[in-house]
Parts: sequence; structure tokens; C-alpha cells
Amino acid sequence: MPGMFLNMEKILELKNLQTYYSTESGIAKAVDGVSFSLGRNQTLGIVGESGSGKSVTALSVMRLVPMPPGYFAGGEILWKGNDLLKLSEEQMRRLRGNDIAMIFQEPMSSLNPVFTCGNQIMEQILLHQRINHAEAKARSIELLHLVGIPNPAERFSSYPHELSGGMRQRVMIAMALSCNPALLIADEPTTALDVTVQAQILDLIGKLKADTGMSVMLITHDFGVIAELCEEVLVMYASRVIEKGAVQQLFNNPLHPYTRGLLKSIPRLGSSTKERLHVIEGNVPSAVNPPEGCRFASRCTLADDHCRQAQPPLVAHEQGHEAACWKVEK
Repeated sequence: MPGMFLNMEKILELKNLQTYYSTESGIAKAVDGVSFSLGRNQTLGIVGESGSGKSVTALSVMRLVPMPPGYFAGGEILWKGNDLLKLSEEQMRRLRGNDIAMIFQEPMSSLNPVFTCGNQIMEQILLHQRINHAEAKARSIELLHLVGIPNPAERFSSYPHELSGGMRQRVMIAMALSCNPALLIADEPTTALDVTVQAQILDLIGKLKADTGMSVMLITHDFGVIAELCEEVLVMYASRVIEKGAVQQLFNNPLHPYTRGLLKSIPRLGSSTKERLHVIEGNVPSAVNPPEGCRFASRCTLADDHCRQAQPPLVAHEQGHEAACWKVEK
């Protein structure tokens, strides 16, 4: 139902977040004024092209943006009412993996190749939980079983290179869930996996969310994944949120031309093999020198001089459904 999350208890809220990078070409505005909230036991999807700011938004929440060259130019990241940008690094270390956990895009580069998968799960448990080594090992094996890895006691001693891509991703999920986080951030968790394994991983995340009551922030470029797992969705373009609302609202009535273009680009079952997919012409503008007006104007068939000169604000057009576009019909 539209607006069903408006009164939900917020555990995470971003207010005008600005995450910038110093580069040789100038200041790159990777996240430029992003605002949204996430409720308890809610799944929020963030979708957009590569370079839209999705992953940097997630890294900002985790305070994992490399500094330098990155820095926070403004805004707030409120976790249960407390601004994460004001916490010390030691306070953030206590939060990471414990209250807020993250599944990264490529598990082979995220797992340490010289330690067994079991030891890497145990390390996080021992860091945050007051239990002994034997209890941590038993918990690690239990988690490997929970995420669907066969023979978990044997796989505990396996190194990352001995596992398939799907198995490694399940190990990453086990690590993320090891301390029962209140928020799981999944940054394109199925990108490098085949279609069958993708479906298994998505089903697993949905099941674990239902079983544990955790909130999920799911970052993807796939609207099919959004439709399957999420209740609300943000569409990002060129470092900004250009549309947000309940999934059903956005699929049934996309307001922004960019969102409509993305949805038209999805292949349809039963369509002719000779039918050409819709293509959004042009490229995402540079984050170093973004245009003054609407950042989608150079690729938009509806844009006029006003669009190119004035940046549209994100405004509500129906309950819970917002878009940043001058051309949305009133």
C-alpha cells in the first residue's frame, strides 16, 4: 500500500549526505545530497546504472570510504538517532559487523585467501561476542549450515579458492549474519553468479530477513531483484536520488523519464527475438563537473531549457512517491 512505511520506526536515516572525492581533475561528488530512511524489518532497494552512487552510499553508511581521497562534505547518517559521522573509529568498529553488516560485490576479493572460511567467520564472532573459541567455532559451523553450505563442519576448514562463487557468497552472508545485525547491506550480492545460484542467494536473503527480523538495504542494477525482495525502492542517477516510493507504485506508475527508460530496457518474456531493447542514449555525466540543471537532461527527450538550467527538487506527487523532475504531470 502506498505510504505504508511512513509511520514505521526508522533505524537508519540519511539527511542530505554528501560524500566527495578529491581527484586530479577536481572534486568528484560521488554522493550529492542523498536523503532517505529505512524502517525496522524493511527491505529497501537502491537501483541505478554503474556510477550512480549506490555503492558509495553503502560505504558511507559503513564509514568505509577511503580517506583521503574521500571525505564527508555534509549531511548526517543517523543510526537509531545517533549521527555515525560523529562517532570515533573505535565506536564504528564496534558497530560494523555487529549492528550493521555488509555483503560486498565480489567475495573472492573480500575474503582473505590465506585464512580458512571458518576462521574468518570466527574472527568476527570473537571480536564482538563474549564467547570462547569452541563456542565461536560451533556458531560458525551453525551459520554455514544456515546459509545452505553442505558438510559445514568440513567446509569450515576450506580456503576461499576451494569453493565455488556461490559458496563463497554464502560464506560472506554467514559472516555478515554472525552477530545478528539489525541492518544487512547487500551490495549487488549476485552480480558474479549464474542465474540458478542468484535465485538461491536471493531466496536465502529473503528467508533470513523473515526469520531474524533484520532490515535489508539491497543495492542492485536489476529491477527483477527489486521486485522480488523489496518493499520500497530508490532510483539513483548521477549521485542523486531521482525517484523513490513503494515498489508497486514505481512499477505501476514510474514518474521520472530515467526510471521509465530503465523499465523499458528490461527484456520481456514472449517478446519477439527481433524486437530491439530500449536504449537510453548518452552517458552519465561526470561527477567532477555535473550540469547545473537536471543531471538527466542531456539524455532526456522531454528536456527543455528550464530542465537544463534548474535542478529539480525531489517532491511528492502521491503519498510516499517522490520524483525529481520538472516534467511530471501534476
